[in-house]
Amino acid sequence: MKTRSGTIMTLKLISYDLSKPGRNYEDLYDSIKNIGTWWHCLESVWIVETNLSCGEIRDQLSAYLDGNDKLAVLTLQGGWATSGLSQECNDWLRNHL
Repeated sequence: MKTRSGTIMTLKLISYDLSKPGRNYEDLYDSIKNIGTWWHCLESVWIVETNLSCGEIRDQLSAYLDGNDKLAVLTLQGGWATSGLSQECNDWLRNHL
């Protein structure tokens, strides 16, 4: 998908393991939301439509992670299947994947 400026938008899956669950990670969540149009229907998984690369997203989010936290950023393509998600979550996936 291309934007009006011709930039190619792709879907990135962002997943993490946060080692300090009691810590306030709101800055991390806000940073993810600012990357692009987002889906957040699973606790530690986001899908974001963006023109940023996986490395650029990693670098941007790393500022909000502790040394023990884990992060994966992947480009999504192709099919999908879900179980137990709301209609709203499934509709977002249907409209973006």
